[in-house]
Amino acid sequence: MEAVAKLRNCPMSPRKMRLVVNNIRGKNVDEALSILKFTKRESAIWLEKLLLSAIANWEDKLGHSESAADYDLYVKTAFVDGGSFLKRIQPAPQGRAHRVRKRTNHVTIVVENRVATEADNGIEEVEEVAAE
Repeated sequence: MEAVAKLRNCPMSPRKMRLVVNNIRGKNVDEALSILKFTKRESAIWLEKLLLSAIANWEDKLGHSESAADYDLYVKTAFVDGGSFLKRIQPAPQGRAHRVRKRTNHVTIVVENRVATEADNGIEEVEEVAAE
C-alpha cells in the first residue's frame, strides 16, 4: 500500500530542491528523516514536513491505530517539477529594466511499505477473484 503527499508552489528553485530530493529517494523513512534533519539547506525543512505528511497519510489510509514503524516504510518515488514564475522587474543601468523570474516548484513524495498489511492482502484477494 502506498500514500502520496504533494507540496505545491513552494517558493524555491526546482534545481535547489532536487539536490536534496535525490538524497532521500529509495531510502527508508527513518533514514530519510535523519538525512533531512541534518541537511543544511532550506529545502530540507520543506521536505521534512512533506515526508511527515506522507507518513501520516499512509497511517490514515491504513485505518488502524498502529504506527508506521512496524511496516518498514520507504520513499518509493520522489520528484520535483517546476511551478509557475513570479515575474518581477529589476532596474538596470541607462534606464533599462531586467526581468527577474522568481521560480516555484511542486514536490511529490510517495511512500510504500515493504511488509504486507491486511489492506494489501484484501486487495490481492479481490484481484484474484476478479481474475477467475
